[in-house]
Amino acid sequence: MERIFKSTDFFQPTDSEPIRSVVTASPNAVVVAWYVKPGQEIGAHIHPNGQDTWTILSGSGEYYLDIDGSRKIITTGDVVVAPLQCVHGVFNHGDEPLIFISVVTPYEAGYEPVTMKS
Repeated sequence: MERIFKSTDFFQPTDSEPIRSVVTASPNAVVVAWYVKPGQEIGAHIHPNGQDTWTILSGSGEYYLDIDGSRKIITTGDVVVAPLQCVHGVFNHGDEPLIFISVVTPYEAGYEPVTMKS
């Protein structure tokens, strides 16, 4: 079983919505590579049965904190945790790509889009 991966092999820049590129998956977790161009968004959502942890490799964005639309800037070097059922998502407000790795645990964490109030 492969244990070492080059993240650059998985990033998929696109002019439409950002692409969720699975690096590896097991029953315990799924590791995803994200490449979010300026002006693109990963919509607000929750994982009803798990946690999502992002490690920001480059760029910055406005990270969604709750259903009320509160946001906080995340940037290179940040590790951002969305615990069980915690609203999260991101808008790339900058002029550089936002590139990060997401680890969702467990694999069956689920996914539900959320409509923010503001």
